Amino acid sequence: MKIVLAEKVSPATLAVLKQEPGWNIVTADQIAKLGPGGLEAELADADALVVRSAVQANAKLLESAPNLRVIGRAGVGVDNIDTAAATHRGIVVMNTPGANAVAVAELTIGLMISMARAIPRANSTMHAAKWEKKSLQGSELRGKTLGIVGLGRIGLEVARRARSFGMDLIGYDPFIAPVVARENEVTLVPIDEIFKKSDYLTLHVGLTTQTEGMINATSIKIMKPGIRIINCARGELIVDEALAEAIQSGQVAGAALDVFRKEPLKDSAYFELDNVLLSPHVAGSTNEAQEAIGIQLAEQVRDYLKLGVVQNAVNVPSLSREEYVEAAPYIDMAERLGLFLSHATPGNVESIQITYAGRIAQGKTELLRNAAICGVFANSEVVNRINAAAIAQERGIRIQEDKKEFTTGGSGSTLKIVLHSSDGDASASATVLHGNSPRLLTYDGIDIEAPLNGTLVTIRNHDVPGVVGRIGTILGEHSLNIANFALGRSTRSQRVPQGQALAVVQIDVQNPSDANAAIEALRKVEAIASVRLVELEKVTNPAQETQVVTSVSYLYEI
Repeated sequence: MKIVLAEKVSPATLAVLKQEPGWNIVTADQIAKLGPGGLEAELADADALVVRSAVQANAKLLESAPNLRVIGRAGVGVDNIDTAAATHRGIVVMNTPGANAVAVAELTIGLMISMARAIPRANSTMHAAKWEKKSLQGSELRGKTLGIVGLGRIGLEVARRARSFGMDLIGYDPFIAPVVARENEVTLVPIDEIFKKSDYLTLHVGLTTQTEGMINATSIKIMKPGIRIINCARGELIVDEALAEAIQSGQVAGAALDVFRKEPLKDSAYFELDNVLLSPHVAGSTNEAQEAIGIQLAEQVRDYLKLGVVQNAVNVPSLSREEYVEAAPYIDMAERLGLFLSHATPGNVESIQITYAGRIAQGKTELLRNAAICGVFANSEVVNRINAAAIAQERGIRIQEDKKEFTTGGSGSTLKIVLHSSDGDASASATVLHGNSPRLLTYDGIDIEAPLNGTLVTIRNHDVPGVVGRIGTILGEHSLNIANFALGRSTRSQRVPQGQALAVVQIDVQNPSDANAAIEALRKVEAIASVRLVELEKVTNPAQETQVVTSVSYLYEI
């Protein structure tokens, strides 16, 4: 085996690979001595390529590596790797999520203590030969309420450490089983309650259409006066102007920010605010974290080359060409269906039931299962079609799969997903028509055929005259064209009582603000019980930036 380490790694990382007898390990220093074209030359007969963030593993570079089987990225983001090109060539792309969770959690706690005790100001005044003891009286973390938004690996590490300070923990994450939260002594509450009750608020979620700008003027207004906010996740989670104004007014007592919308940060209103702590995106930058990331990646690459075990891949496992051609439309449909249903979850998901019927039940269903889970978790943490089931298990969410050889209703193959929670169930089923058109078949037990693409508005309303016309009028008033309008009546559905109806409306959106305004207008209609906007064209995945669902590639063997 030949492994090319295109960038510097730690001695411990190198040792993992060098202990394999007969393996040829080429280091970054060796490549540098070859001069221009050295990397391409070494890749000519390489089995594995290991990169960090500097080397661009693009399609052109991959053309130099006809035998490459795996690309390992030491870190989470794979922006510097052309995953589509790698997938087409049958190359598995791996990253290392979670290896820096402790580092991020420790900085989060450190920032909380720094704000509580005004440590930066104490240090700066002392260096200025000032003894300001009286003005530096702080407060304790003990007895304070910590709100944690996002209970993935990092959020739970923060919770474990915050408990030792005697803090009361509340959390929001619709994608974690209540039993896992209880085991970590975190009380799950709605997001508004997080804002209202928290003395400290820490963010540990990925960037999605739902989380972008979640800390804004509206959410800040309902926050507990004197709240302190910590963000070591993504800068886009905060509307900076709103936070700066709230700090100036005193509604927010302070903030500690490690991430920003534009990095490096060169011009910001935060610079003038003494009670805002700023750090240059260093939460995961510790010696231990970088060492852990390198060792983890080396072990993953080794295990794949030796045993065929795929861990933390950001593309999908192999299929034959024939299997790929048949399964691809249904894999796409499964992810769309999961994403559609994730917007309708009544509470914290405890289990996911997936039923395959027809021809798809006779083949390999792992990709269908993982794609469905990916859709359900699309607004949560880093999930891909390799690790989806493992993350569900890690979060205490049970996965149940059923297979039926035959379908009802004339569809050749159907997939049904049921999300079980303590507050009730949500279910939907779908199929693929004409070979490439994903279609919703049922929603909470109601027959309602609709397309599973584009921008959808799902509406629950009382089954009374005039509602459909009112919906059309409101959408038209906001310059939204109706591409498809599907209706269904409730006769037996548990979640939609008799006398209510469902509508799934596909709309053409030129300006997102028009859609948001229309949703608010629809919610004011007395006969309408609930409205949701579902975007099925793009799924934001923190591991792969923006993933276009309609153009996902699949790994196959030729």
